[in-house]
Amino acid sequence: MPAALAMRPGGRRVVEEYRAWIESAGLSATAGRLWPAKAFGARVGDPGDWAALSLDEQCALHRRVRSFVGWLMVTGRLAATADYVVLEQPQLGRIAVAHHPGVHALVTSTSAGLGYSQRVGEDQWSLLARTAAMFRVSPDQVRGDDLDVACRDLRDAEARHRPGRLEAKDSITKPAHGLRAVLFHAGLIDETPQRQPAWTGRAQAEAEWASIPEPLAATMRTYLAQCALTQRPKTATRNEAALRELGVFLAGHAPEVTCVAELRRQHLEAYKSWLAQRPAKRPSKGPTLARASLKNRLVGIGLFFERLIEWGCDDAPTSRLLYAGDLPIVDKPLPRFIDDAASAKLIHAARADEDPFARLAIELLARTGIRKSELVRLTIDAVVQIGSAYWLRIPVGKLHTDRYVPLHPQLKVLLDDWLGRRPEGLRSDLMFIERGRPVSTNRVDDALAKVAAAAGIGHVAPHQLRHTLATQAINRGMSLEAIAALLGHKTMTMTMVYARIADRTVADEYFAVSEKVDALYDQARALPADSEGSEMSKLRREMHRRMLGNGYCARPVDMDCHFESICESCSFFVTTIEFKPTLQRQQDDARAKGQVGRQQIFEGLLDRLEGDAS
Repeated sequence: MPAALAMRPGGRRVVEEYRAWIESAGLSATAGRLWPAKAFGARVGDPGDWAALSLDEQCALHRRVRSFVGWLMVTGRLAATADYVVLEQPQLGRIAVAHHPGVHALVTSTSAGLGYSQRVGEDQWSLLARTAAMFRVSPDQVRGDDLDVACRDLRDAEARHRPGRLEAKDSITKPAHGLRAVLFHAGLIDETPQRQPAWTGRAQAEAEWASIPEPLAATMRTYLAQCALTQRPKTATRNEAALRELGVFLAGHAPEVTCVAELRRQHLEAYKSWLAQRPAKRPSKGPTLARASLKNRLVGIGLFFERLIEWGCDDAPTSRLLYAGDLPIVDKPLPRFIDDAASAKLIHAARADEDPFARLAIELLARTGIRKSELVRLTIDAVVQIGSAYWLRIPVGKLHTDRYVPLHPQLKVLLDDWLGRRPEGLRSDLMFIERGRPVSTNRVDDALAKVAAAAGIGHVAPHQLRHTLATQAINRGMSLEAIAALLGHKTMTMTMVYARIADRTVADEYFAVSEKVDALYDQARALPADSEGSEMSKLRREMHRRMLGNGYCARPVDMDCHFESICESCSFFVTTIEFKPTLQRQQDDARAKGQVGRQQIFEGLLDRLEGDAS
C-alpha cells in the first residue's frame, strides 16, 4: 500500500487483529499477507463503516480485499447482507473451515451419515456459514429461525439480482431442506425437520393477510388461534387458507366490508359464485375446485360465523349468512378397489422393485389396510409380538384412535430389513426417515405410481389398496366387525359401505341360479330343482371340510394361518420323542413357507426333546 494513503479511523485496529490471527495460525505476518487488511483500513476503516458503502462500491473492491471482507464476516466483525452474498458469492464456507474445524467435521460427517454426497454436504456447510455470517454468530449457534430468515432474504436477493437462478439447481438456498435435517440430527438445533421449509409460502400468506382490512383480519386470526388449540395442524391450516381466501375476496370485491359484522348475505352469494368458478391450483385435478373442496370451504366458513355468535364476540354476524342449502351435494361413490388379478401384478412388481421403501410401503398398504398418513407416522417400536404372532401398532391417526393389526411374516422380514438399514444416531423414533427427514405422503404416492406403471395396471392411489383389502376380506367371508377393527373404523356405518360392494348372500344366490340358467341354455332342457353345479358342489365340499365348532373357516387355501400351531404354542402342550419326525416335518414346512413364528415354535419343541433325551 502506498505510504501516502492514510488509515481511516479504526483501520489500524483491524490490521492488528488480522496480524494476530495470522500469527496464531503459525504463519508469518508478511507485508503481502497484511496488504488486504491495510487496503481495507485505508478504503473503509472500521468494519462498522462497511454498511455505509453502496453495494456497487462493496463489490468493486479488489479481489484480495473482498477475500479479507469474508474473513471479517466469518469472524463476526461485520454482518453479511443477502445482496452481497448473492452478487459476490464470497467463499465464506471455505474461510469458516479454518475457524470452526470441529463444527465443520460434525456437520459434514452427519450429512454423509444421512446419505448425502460429499458435494451436497459441502454446499450445506456453505449455506450454514453464510447464515452465520448474516447473523454474526458462529455456525454452531445458528437456530432454525435464523436459517428460515436467511433463506427468505437470499431468495429475495436472487429474485432481484439473478432471477434465472431462483429455481435453478445452483440456487444458494437449495441445500436448506437437507441442512435443517443435518443440524437436527447433529444436535445443533431442536426443531424437528419437515419435508418443506417453514419459510416457503409464508411471505405470500402474510402479504395476503396484510391486504385484508385490519378489523376483519384481526377477528379471523383470533378465531384461528383459538381453534388451533384443539384442531389438528392440517385442519387448522385448511381453515386458515379458507378464511384468508374469503378475506382477500372481500378486500378486492367488497371493499366496503371492513369487519365481520358488516357482512351481508349478498356478499356470501357473490363469494360462492366466485369460488365455484375459481381455477384450481392443481389443474390435474380439474379446471375448477371439486364439489367436495367447495363444501369443505363453506363448512369451515359457516362454522366460523356460528362460533363467533356462540362466543358472544363483538365482531359477529348480525344475521345468518350461510344455510345448509348452500352446501354442494357431494357424490358418494363406492370405494374404488382393484381386482385380484391387478393386485397380484402390483405385488409382484413391488417385490421386483429396487427401492426398498417401495417394496415395504406397498406391501404394508396392501396387507394391512393402513392409510398413507398412518404409514409415514409409524414408529420404530410399532412391531410387537403377542403370543407366537407379530402385530403392527397403527398410530393415532385420522379418527384419533390407534389399533393393532396382524402382521404377515413377510412384512416382518421387510420391516426388519428396513430398520437394519437405518443410520445410527438419528434423533427420531419415526420408522420411515430418508436423509434425516420424515418420509412424506408424496413419497408414498410416487412409489406406488412407479410400481403400478411397471405392473401395467394404470393409476393406483394408496387409499385404493385399503379399499381393496376390505373388499378381498368381505369376499372371502370376513365379518364386518372384524373388517371394522382391521381398518380402525369408529362406527359400523363406515364399514357397511363394503357390504354394498360385496354382498355374499346376493352373490351366492345369483351364481347358484346362474349355473342352473347356464345349464338350461347349454342343454336346452329343464333341470331338477335340487340340481347343483360343479362349482357350487366344490364350494360345499370345501366348506364341509373346514367347518369349525361354532362356524367355519373362510381362509383361502393359499393363505397362511397364524394359528395353525396354536396347540403347540400352548404352555400345557406335551410331546415325546416318538413325535420327533412329525415335528421335524412341520418345522421344515414352516421354513419353506417363510413362517418365522411357526418355525421358532417347532425349533423350541425339538430342542426340548433333544434336552430330554440327553
